[in-house]
Amino acid sequence: MSKKIKDARIQVILECTEHKSSGMPGTSRYVTMKNKKNTPERMELKKYNPILKRVTVHKEIK
Repeated sequence: MSKKIKDARIQVILECTEHKSSGMPGTSRYVTMKNKKNTPERMELKKYNPILKRVTVHKEIK
């Protein structure tokens, strides 16, 4: 019999933090994977925002 192995990798959504405060319509989101055992806290990455046309900080949302 084989054991059931729970996958440690989960899909997370990253949303731009600067876009919310700018007041412009729309939003910039990225979908990525993370290992919840290695990074239990929320991710924060610098990604390109095509609406603001520059690199901004994107934080993980629930």
